Amino acid sequence: MFTGIVTDIGEVVAEEGFQGTLKRLRIRSSYDAETIALGASIACGGPCLTVVAVGAREGGCWFDVDAAAETLERTTVPDWVAGTRINLERSLKIGDELGGHIVTGHVDGVATIVAVEAITATDNPWGPTARFVIKAPAALAPFIAEKGSVCLDGTSLTVNSVEGDLFSVLIIPHTLAVTTWGERKAGDKLNLEVDLMARYAARLADARGAG
Repeated sequence: MFTGIVTDIGEVVAEEGFQGTLKRLRIRSSYDAETIALGASIACGGPCLTVVAVGAREGGCWFDVDAAAETLERTTVPDWVAGTRINLERSLKIGDELGGHIVTGHVDGVATIVAVEAITATDNPWGPTARFVIKAPAALAPFIAEKGSVCLDGTSLTVNSVEGDLFSVLIIPHTLAVTTWGERKAGDKLNLEVDLMARYAARLADARGAG
């Protein structure tokens, strides 16, 4: 379980495929290796992945994760290569602050950035903000609501507007600086996880309709 509050930017340093059904990735991070146990869950660019190996390095650690067929089918992980930078979040502990919204790390599909609008303000000493217009897969668009929550590339964000399968989010200077959002441009693909409550509400409505 996660909140979509990014705590580090990791970098893929190696990848290895296994017969097309499994992809092993080595990720470099500033996390302390001694705090990461084998089998730990880390949200890597959105998907919750299991640590299968870990080691210390100067300035942090490296850890290996395996992405299986379901992850490879539904996420951007197949496109990750050495040098790809990804948002990281450690799993929640009892008592941690819930700063974003409840995120499972179970990605529903891949969205696409349609447009990026930089918003500058002369009286803003912290730098520019940016508005991203994003296209959701048609099957997932009904789960996205104005002023609701959405998780994109592991980041908890508030939906500003919705029109059909297009929606927008506003990224503040801090988030642009401490996540991969500052590098994003039109055409980029994003891992999309819809709000958990919306998913279950839709399922309940389907079940009642069928009954």
